[in-house]
Amino acid sequence: MKLRTHYVFSLGLLYLVDSLVSNDPFYSIMLAIIISVVGNNLIDSLGHEVKGRYIARSPRTHTFYRSILWGLSISLPLLVLYYVFPSFYFTLSVALDGLLVGPSHMILDIFTERGIYRKVNGRWSRVALAHFSYDNPLANGLATLLGVLMLFAAIHYHNYDYYHYFP
Repeated sequence: MKLRTHYVFSLGLLYLVDSLVSNDPFYSIMLAIIISVVGNNLIDSLGHEVKGRYIARSPRTHTFYRSILWGLSISLPLLVLYYVFPSFYFTLSVALDGLLVGPSHMILDIFTERGIYRKVNGRWSRVALAHFSYDNPLANGLATLLGVLMLFAAIHYHNYDYYHYFP
């Protein structure tokens, strides 16, 4: 999938999870944006290798479990902000976003031609479900739409107290 598709899908998922945990919409959306953009960029920049004329994925970042570790490596430094915003819910949001940003990237990549990696008998093998090309407009549009729907669901079914911000 295209990188902007990963951004929107992860943003919708992370904000949806944050809306269930946190009660501050501004910090939740900012946290979701930062972790979505930085996490997806890190996974793609470290996980793609140039091989001749082609760019190929590597198992360095494109496995399910390693993607969780890369996501946590993005979010754990943000826990320093706990001293600025001392809240259990902020800490929980940061940890959950870090846990989910990598697998959300893998969920979209498993539907592409090259898929993601898994280890079978000590060797890396690829797993792909639908074999869409990375720039397929239908697949990218559907994933983007799903991300936007999750974003709207988070806004609609929230536990925020907007009257606190807008009396």
